[in-house]
Amino acid sequence: MGEKIYKTMNGSGALSIAVGIITLVVGVVCGILMIVGGARLLANKSKILF
Repeated sequence: MGEKIYKTMNGSGALSIAVGIITLVVGVVCGILMIVGGARLLANKSKILF
């Protein structure tokens, strides 16, 4: 019985680490895309006519 609990906790811990890494990567990519998009908007603001 104890071994089954150990295996379950081991799998849960590994899954948590994997999800954390994926979340970190997605967050960094989204941040970079927002910075690049904002920089492009600022660089091209003189071309906008109202």
